[in-house]
Amino acid sequence: MRRRLLLNHMAGAALALLAGCASAQPGYAISRQQLQQALAGRFPRSYPLAGLLDLELQAPHLTLLPERNQLNAVLDLAATGPLLARRYTGWLDVDFGLRYEPEDRSIRTHGLQVNALRLDGLAPQAGALLQRYARQLADQSLRGVVLHQLRDKELAPIDRLGLQPESISVTPRGLQVRFGPKPLS
Repeated sequence: MRRRLLLNHMAGAALALLAGCASAQPGYAISRQQLQQALAGRFPRSYPLAGLLDLELQAPHLTLLPERNQLNAVLDLAATGPLLARRYTGWLDVDFGLRYEPEDRSIRTHGLQVNALRLDGLAPQAGALLQRYARQLADQSLRGVVLHQLRDKELAPIDRLGLQPESISVTPRGLQVRFGPKPLS
């Protein structure tokens, strides 16, 4: 009787362990600092607008938005040019999601949404004109930008297990890349 109870208990524990292992999904963490560094290397950037304005964007400050599975970037900017009497400063505020690009094993920005473009002290009509270029400016500076590239040596063990990146989640500390089974060929 004791032996049967012990065997049942051991079998139950083994099943629980197997179920736990099956549900444990391998992952890969990328910190906010790593993302910030990847973006900082692409800035400052200058954008001329129709020969009338020159906009210069500085490296963005990233904020993680785990509740929406997105990131926010606020970029300081300066505007100069023939239409302006002086140099104006302000910022561009953009939210975006992420996508995995299997061709080069990179994590890229995706689905940009411009929240605001502001230049301090700029006349309202000039500000309205500049707002029309906000989406174009965001696209030129952030669309499809590589935030992280998974290296072959990091993915080799995952490849051997027949796994591939399946999802990317924004967490309070950075990104969590989860892996799942590769489709059968």
